[in-house]
Amino acid sequence: MKQILVKTERCIGCKSCELACSTVHSESGEIISAVLKGERPVRRVSVETNTENTVNIPVQCRQCREPKCVTACMTGAMRIDETTGLVLNQEEKCVGCWMCVMVCPYGVIVPSENTRKAVKCDQCLSKGHNPACVKACPTKAIKFTEVNEFDKSRKKDFLTRFIAGEEA
Repeated sequence: MKQILVKTERCIGCKSCELACSTVHSESGEIISAVLKGERPVRRVSVETNTENTVNIPVQCRQCREPKCVTACMTGAMRIDETTGLVLNQEEKCVGCWMCVMVCPYGVIVPSENTRKAVKCDQCLSKGHNPACVKACPTKAIKFTEVNEFDKSRKKDFLTRFIAGEEA
């Protein structure tokens, strides 16, 4: 299964991913139209910065193999999709109890003020499984790839820097 993964050294904290996510999940699909109509689109990715303000990390649902949110959901709204393996929220079943928000170890499930439903990353499954955050990232810090492919890329990058004398 593909994951949304981040090369943190490339993230400049511009929050383009947040804006793209909010836009693609708005009713109109356009940020200006959404704002003019009074929509309050909810982002499903959040760019966080460490306490030293030296590292920016776009954070979204990690699609856990044993998701606590699914276990905690009393209505069955949070579930693992059998076809994709993604952890999804069926908003029509969500009663806004926020149990999923409380148990998520990454803090990536957010309550929507508009709908009073839990909102989380679905890897833009309803938009062709082509994550908007990945497309919007100007530095290509966010990747949508298989974990082992990402790992190979990271090793190759490290070795290139090491041979060039950039890594100690």
